[in-house]
Amino acid sequence: MAFPVTRPRRLRRTGLLRDLVRETALSPRDFIYPLFVCPGRDQEQPVTSMPGVSQLSVDRAAREAETVWHLGIPGVILFGIPETKDAVGSEAYHEHGVVQEAIRAIKDKTPDLLVITDVCLCEYTDHGHCGVVEDGEVDNDDTLELLVKEALSHARAGADVVAPSDMMDGRVGAIRTALDQDGFENVVIMAYAAKYASGFYGPFREAAESTPQFGNRRSYQMDPGNSDEALREVEADIAEGADIVMVKPALAYLDVISRVKRRFRYPTAAYNVSGEYAMIKAAAQNGWIDESTVVPEVLLSIKRAGADLILTYFAKEMAAGL
Repeated sequence: MAFPVTRPRRLRRTGLLRDLVRETALSPRDFIYPLFVCPGRDQEQPVTSMPGVSQLSVDRAAREAETVWHLGIPGVILFGIPETKDAVGSEAYHEHGVVQEAIRAIKDKTPDLLVITDVCLCEYTDHGHCGVVEDGEVDNDDTLELLVKEALSHARAGADVVAPSDMMDGRVGAIRTALDQDGFENVVIMAYAAKYASGFYGPFREAAESTPQFGNRRSYQMDPGNSDEALREVEADIAEGADIVMVKPALAYLDVISRVKRRFRYPTAAYNVSGEYAMIKAAAQNGWIDESTVVPEVLLSIKRAGADLILTYFAKEMAAGL
């Protein structure tokens, strides 16, 4: 049909009509909220490059998680800032590490909240890389042993989901095997399957205190020019036992999110990362954009591309608004 019989504006005329025919909508249930857990008690250290985000001690993280739950957000993902660091990131898998203690505290206060844990070594190593460094290179297979220890320590503390973000080859299979053998066959693995070597991680590295002390992570994180490779990475992680696959970052990789979802029809997460958050906050503070309009537009684009869940620092304010 042609104009004047077809008039698409009819369905845009009022808010109720627009709501009625909207193809994609956001809900608090779409979000996972990241928390940075630091040593001490009653501590809150604001992250300067991420307005509204802070490092929180275990007690404060537990209270924040309770707030998240009451907003209708189903889960949090925990990142740890240890008291001390060493070459092998030993606090990552310590029984009483900050993340392990935070899991217990959150589960004690808000037992139904999904607790997801980042499984990586970069926050815990004194060199800032995601694994064991030998002769200036990250050794893949030696790193797997430590990632397995970290994932098991999180499961024993009560984590519902472990999320390996290191991009070592074979880590999903190694973690799945170890979890099953230790009686944690119901613990979910959310694999950072297509994690790119991105410039959008800068503010996170301040928040997690995880900047590499030499070199970069391009030898293990993905090249931004590759999307076919992302499909191979996702396929491998699914074959090794991943229950959810993730694309990170989100905004510069919407095409990858879409390809992953269409190809595999698998539960797909996307990480709306720190740099994406910081850019919006900075532009809004300068009066260049309207944050209340831009944030839902950005998150809708991620969901529209195919993400089933979105890890985002905007989760609390979006859930409150929704």
